[in-house]
Amino acid sequence: MLLHRITRDAAPDGTGSAPRAGWVVAREIPAMGAGPGFAKGQVLGESDVARLLTMPWRELHLIEPERGEIHEAEAGLRIAQAAAGPGVAIGSLAGGHWPLTAAHRGLLRVAVGPLTVLNDIPGACVYTRFDGQVIDAGTTVARAKVTPLVLAADAVARAEHVARECGGLVRVAAFRQASVGVVVQETLDASAGSRFTAALTDKIAWFGSHLLPPIFVPSTETAIADGITQVIAAGAMIVLMAGAKSLDPLDPAFLALQHLGVDLDRYGVPAHPGSLFWLGHLGEHAVVGLPTCGLFSQLTSFDLVFPRLLAGEAVDAHALSTLAHGGLLSREVSFFPPYAGDRKVP
Repeated sequence: MLLHRITRDAAPDGTGSAPRAGWVVAREIPAMGAGPGFAKGQVLGESDVARLLTMPWRELHLIEPERGEIHEAEAGLRIAQAAAGPGVAIGSLAGGHWPLTAAHRGLLRVAVGPLTVLNDIPGACVYTRFDGQVIDAGTTVARAKVTPLVLAADAVARAEHVARECGGLVRVAAFRQASVGVVVQETLDASAGSRFTAALTDKIAWFGSHLLPPIFVPSTETAIADGITQVIAAGAMIVLMAGAKSLDPLDPAFLALQHLGVDLDRYGVPAHPGSLFWLGHLGEHAVVGLPTCGLFSQLTSFDLVFPRLLAGEAVDAHALSTLAHGGLLSREVSFFPPYAGDRKVP
C-alpha cells in the first residue's frame, strides 16, 4: 500500500498530492460545514473527492491500495465465509468486523489449533467463544475481520485455506431429538421423586428431547436391570439412573450394570461437582449415573456431558478427562446451558 499525507498548504497540482477515487480514508475526517464527514476505512468515490477538495481540512491521511491488495470489508467477509462451518451464519458488517452467529441451538465446537494458525497470519483476525459451550440460536459465536484497512490478497487466501481445510473454524452441532429414559431406585420418597422428575423434564425439554415416564424400582439388582431393559424397549436412546449409592461398588445399580454387560467408561470425572458422576454404554445406548446433588435443580458435570451426548458426540473416557480443563465449576461457568441461569452449583 502507498501512504499519502496531504496538507492544505500543499495545494493540488496534478502531481499526485490530491486525493483520488479508490483511495481509503486512514483517519476519520469530521464533517465541516454542509454534508457528512468521512469515516475511517471509507473508500473515496469521484463525488467524494470533489466534495473533499471543498472542505477546510488541514491534513489528510489516505491509503492508496496497490495491485493485489483488498479492502478490509471484502477481506474480512472472505475470511468470515471460510471460518463459518456447519450451523453458523454470517451477519452484517458492523464496527469493522463480520459477526458469525449460531443458526440453531446446539453445541459450539471451535477448531482451536487452526484458529491459532490463522491468527498467526499478519492482518487476519478471527476470535471466538470458548469451545464446548451450549449456544442458543442467534448467539454470536465468533467475529472475523482484518486489522489493517487493506490487506494483501495472498494473506487473505492463506487465511481462507487454513479455515476451510478444517471444515470451518467454528461450527454449531444441533441437538438430536432423543427419548430419554430414567430408572430411579425407590430410595427417593414421593415428594423428592416428583421434584426430581419436574427438574429433569425441564432440562431435557430445553434441548428439544423427550423424557419418558420415569420408572421407580426396588433397590435390587434384578429390578434395576429390568428397569433399564424396559426404558430401552420404550425407545430411550439415553438412560439416566438415579438413587444409587455411588461410592458403593456393591450398590445394586452397579451389579445390575454388570448383569446387563454394560461397559463402564469412567467412574467419576475430573470436575467438581463430578466425582459421583459415571457413564457407561449398553450397545449404542449411553447409561448415565446422576449424582445425588444433581437430582433436582443443582448444576453438575452432568449438565456438561449431557449436551455432548445429544449433539451426537462419542463421549468416552478420554472425552470425560478433558473436563479437567475448566473443571472447577461455578455458577458463572460459561459452558453451562443457558437454562442454568437460575440454578445453583453445589
